[in-house]
Amino acid sequence: MQLDVLIDLANPGRTLRVSEDVYKKASQSRLYLDKLLQESDHAYYGINTGFGALCQVRIPDTQLGALQENLVRSHACGVGAECRPEVVRLMLALKILSLIQGHSGVSRATISRLVDLYNQDVLPVVYEMGSLGASGDLAPLAHLCLPLMGEGAVVWKGRKMPTAEAWKELGWVPVKLQSKEGLALLNGTQYMSALGLWAILEGRKLLSVAHMCAALSLDAFDGNLQPFHPALHRVRPHHGQIATAREIILWLEGGEIHNRIPASVQDPYSFRCVPQVHGASGDALDHVTKVFAIECRSVSDNPLIFPDEQLIISGGNFHGQPLALALDYLALALVELGSISERRTFQLLSGTRGLPPFMAADSGLHSGFMIPQYTAASLVSQNRQLAIPASIDNVTSSNGQEDHVSMGANAGVRLHKIIDNLWIILGVEWMTAAQAIDERRTTTAPALERIRQSYRMVVPTLNGDRILSVDMRASSDFLRGLLVTLPKS
Repeated sequence: MQLDVLIDLANPGRTLRVSEDVYKKASQSRLYLDKLLQESDHAYYGINTGFGALCQVRIPDTQLGALQENLVRSHACGVGAECRPEVVRLMLALKILSLIQGHSGVSRATISRLVDLYNQDVLPVVYEMGSLGASGDLAPLAHLCLPLMGEGAVVWKGRKMPTAEAWKELGWVPVKLQSKEGLALLNGTQYMSALGLWAILEGRKLLSVAHMCAALSLDAFDGNLQPFHPALHRVRPHHGQIATAREIILWLEGGEIHNRIPASVQDPYSFRCVPQVHGASGDALDHVTKVFAIECRSVSDNPLIFPDEQLIISGGNFHGQPLALALDYLALALVELGSISERRTFQLLSGTRGLPPFMAADSGLHSGFMIPQYTAASLVSQNRQLAIPASIDNVTSSNGQEDHVSMGANAGVRLHKIIDNLWIILGVEWMTAAQAIDERRTTTAPALERIRQSYRMVVPTLNGDRILSVDMRASSDFLRGLLVTLPKS
């Protein structure tokens, strides 16, 4: 499954169908495991033994189903805010995609019920915090899979309710877990992966919007276009740098900025170095996308079953280190988009280049946009604090059996906070640049002006002080809901 198709599964109204051939392939590992347990008295981790530091405890055959159900219940220890519905949908889709590859020993009934949850948009209540990012995302995945047993809570038709209540309305009965099934459901990187996929989707939007905001700010600041000339970037051919310079020129095509003499031979770095800074963030996003494309077609539970080779192998595919490092990298890249955006806002409000200080109608009596820049600076500072790498942290768990963890889930959770902050930071820049164009009593390039005029239907020009938190939220929401398409050259 292509990554863009998978990312689209975050949206409501999508459906999944598993073909008979795929179900048959997935069932082979279940049949092999059942046969092996009947014919062998060998100990297999988590199948007929305890878990983690209890792996030496042998479990009688009559209690293997109870072992798996107890595993799911005992590991449902998530706390904090409830996950976004987009993330839960992606978790379901990713877990299904992993299980149908035929190395997990999960029954058709269990996979089918996960498909039912996704297709009926019955979303398990999953909490943000509790995963160490190794042994998989145990706590979040336990909450995701409790409803299979008729337990936990779900959100259905806009209502949060006990699973048992929803099952009664749907006419469903709980799934009885078999040997290994609980372990296959809980071991895996589907929470980290879902957090990352949603961040990639938002990151793509943010990068495009950041280019658009930078272009409007450059025009409003009476900036110099020379730093965006293709010849400059041809001799330092980083892909993101070249693409960013081209996009800025496309946004400004047909505008007066091409015909006027720039106000300065050199602009501040926040304008002059947009291709280099935005471009590096774009290249980071491309790298992270490749990492997650590999992960989303991988099998990350434990142990894994290879029926054709008659093998059951216990290993560490659940360890989230590749994702943790990538999530940290993306956090750094997005923080920089906000950092340079806030600097452009600061420059626009500095009272230079023929613009009034703080874009105030009557400086002194009115403060104009003085304090929105404070807010943007506060969020930039918080984002920098949040960008301290999570992947370098470690705790020992399970009595030393799990002595190195990735903290990838924590990296993903804080990345989502960075993203929410960045939308507000860019909203402040757009709000400021749009006001600057009004102050110049002019228009910008046609592609930008069309969007600016639509924006003015939502946020009117500032003609005197008013409560700007309303405008800031509206600006952020406007950008977040914008379908940004590049103007054609």
